[in-house]
Amino acid sequence: MKLLKPPPPPKFEPMEATTDKPVVAILTIADDSHSFRGNRSNFADLIQTGEQMGFVTYVVTTKHLKLHASRVLGFTYVTDDETWVQSWFPRPHVVYNRIPLREDERLPRVRRKLTALSRQPDIRLFNRRFFNKWSLFKWLNENKATKSFIPETRKLTDVSVLASLLRKHKTLYLKPVRGKAGVGIMTVTVQLEKRSPYRLQIQEEKGSKTYPCSTMNRLWDRIVKQSDILGEPYIAQQGIALAAVNGRPFDLRALAQKNGAGKWEMSGIGARVAGDSSITTHVPRGGNIDDPEKLLVSIFGKEKTSKVLLKVHRTALSLAKQIERSCHYRLCEMSMDLGVDMTGHVWFFEANSKPMKFDEPHIRNKSLERIFQYSLYLHRLKQTSKGGASS
Repeated sequence: MKLLKPPPPPKFEPMEATTDKPVVAILTIADDSHSFRGNRSNFADLIQTGEQMGFVTYVVTTKHLKLHASRVLGFTYVTDDETWVQSWFPRPHVVYNRIPLREDERLPRVRRKLTALSRQPDIRLFNRRFFNKWSLFKWLNENKATKSFIPETRKLTDVSVLASLLRKHKTLYLKPVRGKAGVGIMTVTVQLEKRSPYRLQIQEEKGSKTYPCSTMNRLWDRIVKQSDILGEPYIAQQGIALAAVNGRPFDLRALAQKNGAGKWEMSGIGARVAGDSSITTHVPRGGNIDDPEKLLVSIFGKEKTSKVLLKVHRTALSLAKQIERSCHYRLCEMSMDLGVDMTGHVWFFEANSKPMKFDEPHIRNKSLERIFQYSLYLHRLKQTSKGGASS
């Protein structure tokens, strides 16, 4: 894919907006070369899907999204020569937040723009911000219907919290509250019969490192050191013995999205199997993609697998609804990491308000289409109800 050069006066003539379909802007931030940040392959797929479905779709930066202007300077992807071109586009009706990094979203100017966007009566913004892991567990513990899917989770504020949890659970996962793709995750296991009874494993870019610790205080010092490197507060979570195939545990990646009727629906479920030296199932950390039904059948058999998958579907939708209720802003989609233990119980580990691309083609295609189906729903809702009720 060719890189965008700082453009001359716009040469690309965008599609004209139609009255029956909304103009959809994909929001990101500018980079230092007069271009934009983010996953360009994903943005190109979104633009192409939007155009196929009859939507005017473009990428816009927070810098160029002028909220009181009738037109916007944005970017589109030209498939024929695989280039990104800058041009003028109609003011958006729907803004899809794909700002790529948490630190970008926390910039004061970006936060101000997102706040102003959320207050625009004629623009619908969805996926307002990244989730915070601690907030997620707090929200889900507030509801009886979702509480049973949550491993015991506490803020890792001092050594007494760690000691208290290790008295109850022989394995803990320690996760940065704003982490992504498994970076900085640690596990602690207790083996009291050993000379160094505490074993700390830290996930790195490739593989992991293990540190035996002879005392609780030495364990805590090592954890604090790692936390300081990352610069993030941590949560501590009960370790769950996941279902495993050939000694390799796996979890499920579920994608829940709003459909054309504004209702939560499953777009698909994939499986991620942990790598040999990894403490997570993330593919960039050595995990691999597999078929969830095949994996579950090898453990539970066909009949019970059908029941487990139905439970996974229902659980994911219940979790999505509760997260949206608790966060108090409009969501369009979320991916979730769910686990199944050897009894068939479903556990929630994480949700991401800005899902990465699913590699499974049937999930990927549906995920792209649903963005525009839900955008159309929001647009029609606005046209029939000038109050623009949230959904």
